[in-house]
Amino acid sequence: MKFSKTLPLLFEEFGRERIDFALVGGLALYALGTSRTTFDADFMILLNQADIAAQVMERLGYKPLHRTDDIANYVSEDADKGQVDFVFAHRRYALSMLRRATTAQLLNHPVKVLLPEDLIGLKVQSSSNDPNRALQDMADIEALMQRHRKSLDWSMVESYFKLFGRETEYKDLRSRLK
Repeated sequence: MKFSKTLPLLFEEFGRERIDFALVGGLALYALGTSRTTFDADFMILLNQADIAAQVMERLGYKPLHRTDDIANYVSEDADKGQVDFVFAHRRYALSMLRRATTAQLLNHPVKVLLPEDLIGLKVQSSSNDPNRALQDMADIEALMQRHRKSLDWSMVESYFKLFGRETEYKDLRSRLK
């Protein structure tokens, strides 16, 4: 994906359609100062805006790969546009994450991005649901904890680990990253 070409186009279309979005995934880590190679763009939007987002993606030449009430994936035959993934906020935790999102700069554009604590929460969920993602997700979690350790709401981070029965893992990480 050529981010410098694609992201401004997506931001403009989302703005035109009044889609409330925040970056998640590798781009969110990058926007928060943590380098991470990524090849796609990941967004969190409200579930009730999923159909509007689908229309935007179709207008921009993307084809749907997969869609549920939780996620959607779109891909373009144009390699510069690449793949765009959506996480749909409709449950209490995700709705709160989207409300708490902060603003960062990405490619000279102000853009909403999830808080580091909430990105960690998504990574805990992802690595709990798909063990094949665990190594990368845990590396991302440690990088976020290291970069933001002085400003993190550690009780919120702990609550995400508790939600998935991973308290021991949290305590180990916390003790190593003080």
